[in-house]
Amino acid sequence: MITQQRSLSGSSQSPRSPSAQPFLSVSVTDPAKMGTGVQAYISYKVITKTNLPEYQGPEKIVIRRYSDFVWLRDRLFERYRGIFIPPLPEKNTVEKFRFSAEFIEMRRQALDIFVNRIASHHELQQSEDLRTFLQADEQTMDRARSLETGIFKQKPMDFMQIFKDVQSKVSDVVLGKEKPVEEVNPEYEKLKNYIFELEDHLAEAQKHAYRLVKRHRELGQSLSDFGKAVNLLGACEGNTLGKVFSELGAKSEILSIKLQKEAHHLLMNFEEPLKDYVRAVQSIKATIAERANAFRQQCELAETIKLKEIDLDRHRVTRSEKLPEAERDYEVLKADSEEATRRFETIVKLMNEEIVRFQEQKTIDIGIAFHEFAKGQARLANGIAEAWRSLLPKLDACSSS
Repeated sequence: MITQQRSLSGSSQSPRSPSAQPFLSVSVTDPAKMGTGVQAYISYKVITKTNLPEYQGPEKIVIRRYSDFVWLRDRLFERYRGIFIPPLPEKNTVEKFRFSAEFIEMRRQALDIFVNRIASHHELQQSEDLRTFLQADEQTMDRARSLETGIFKQKPMDFMQIFKDVQSKVSDVVLGKEKPVEEVNPEYEKLKNYIFELEDHLAEAQKHAYRLVKRHRELGQSLSDFGKAVNLLGACEGNTLGKVFSELGAKSEILSIKLQKEAHHLLMNFEEPLKDYVRAVQSIKATIAERANAFRQQCELAETIKLKEIDLDRHRVTRSEKLPEAERDYEVLKADSEEATRRFETIVKLMNEEIVRFQEQKTIDIGIAFHEFAKGQARLANGIAEAWRSLLPKLDACSSS
């Protein structure tokens, strides 16, 4: 899910040319702070390039804010039952962090990944809501958000609570605290258990990745402080030893910068992708809850139909004047039951397809994240070893003189 399919075909042909393969490419760029005080927020430039005929032209640039991305996610979650809707980064409400350069870049990268996952998904890319998000002016977008109803009318920050509530309910089912009507499907049970275990293991890995980032930053700061202290010591000596100390201080500050850069690289290319997959698993669990609800509705309607059939037989035997009304109610109920069955079967079919896609993409993305981690650590270790090694002859000369 880190790797984004920027083109539906990989074609590099010019947009709108008759022979061009269909493509849809989206970039989230240029974050800018808007407003002041508690009303301040970050806006983003969303650039869409495509040759798809349902779009207004080969290129469109719109301005979006975080709540617009939430609107798109909510709409897709409501309309595409059974599909794993890509997750969004959490909304940071801590004032001192939400406008920091690092947080803004992390948010921009996560939003770019989010919208490109949708644009590259064979079902979601056809969404009318996606086209609205990518093309509508700000006033139209504001109106679209204001028309929301149901649970999605809540504030964007409340949506994560919905996922937490869903997670709690699904956990209760798995742990046996509730005994609702459930599917009897060994393969599906294995899938649910795998998803719960995957979330735990990913969260644990992400927690330790965060500690690695913190450790790199702390070591970088310590080396910087050490470098300044040794520089002052070198200035105090003013002889050959002083020059060596000055070089030692300079090397320490250079290594401090390397460590800070590697900490940022580790954050963006290792810790953040792991955190993103924790969110992705939570999205899958929301779909699991939707499937459970659909199955429950199907079963409840089936039971209601059985009772209605008994009632209908009674009216027929007694030649009740209420028979026509009972027959009409039965037909309506039967249609509802058939629709519930279709809805459940559709969710099952889509989930089966989605889990295959998720597994394939996860293998790629997590592989890339760990490769970036190993490559960065090797680069840092080599840089540190080379820096200290270059000082050894001078330190040896001082110690032997």
